[in-house]
Amino acid sequence: MEQNGRRMVRYADDFVILCRTEDEAEAALREIGAWTAANGLTLHPDKTRVADSRQPGQGFEFLGYRFEAGHRFVRKKSLKAFKDKVRAKTKRSRGDSLARIIADLNPALRGWFGYFKHATPTLFRNLDRFVRRRLRAVLRKQDKRPGFGRCKADHLRWPNAFFETQGLFTFYTALAQLRHPR
Repeated sequence: MEQNGRRMVRYADDFVILCRTEDEAEAALREIGAWTAANGLTLHPDKTRVADSRQPGQGFEFLGYRFEAGHRFVRKKSLKAFKDKVRAKTKRSRGDSLARIIADLNPALRGWFGYFKHATPTLFRNLDRFVRRRLRAVLRKQDKRPGFGRCKADHLRWPNAFFETQGLFTFYTALAQLRHPR
């Protein structure tokens, strides 16, 4: 591909071929189809296509990201897996102290941010809210109060600064430090 002037990005058995024109992309697809057939391989019919990632609705998914309209988004499946992992670590009936829950949660948050830090930044504030709401629900349960930590009184009782003093990793702060390292 690179000998023909095309750029190929690959990881294991996934790859994307970057082309300048649609005709060039169609030619690359035919070339890849011939190569895979000659080597006894097949292309995945749902994943193999020509798309203009600069246009809305024509993007593609690769390695947990969604590339569309000139932006990098977190793929919906990756986001769901992350939220499920947070839910598993912040069950209301867990019975551990907040410090232990945060200590268990922080490595997952740091690792996820380390991989997806290049995604569009609007997502990170909402994820911080999601994590804090889950922790507020745990604190409500420990106080033997019903609910899921969504009311204003819970936010006043356990403000964002409270979780910061407890050592909770926040995406928004990490993103700000990434942009302004000094």
